[in-house]
Amino acid sequence: MSTRESDRITSAQQTLDILFDMSQLLNTQLDKETLATCIGMIESGANPEALAAVIQELRRESASINATTQGADTR
Repeated sequence: MSTRESDRITSAQQTLDILFDMSQLLNTQLDKETLATCIGMIESGANPEALAAVIQELRRESASINATTQGADTR
């Protein structure tokens, strides 16, 4: 691997680390892998607001399913 390629990878990792720290401060509850996926999607042209809306909807659906499952388990 060339020095230039190594520098690029190091820079990308540092950027991801900073963005992850910011996401933790903002309490986004995104892990590093999910954050990296979102960043990649946005860099590929995905609308950030639409992506945020999808994540929020998935969380709502997951919470609803978990609540339903837990309610069934207590019967």
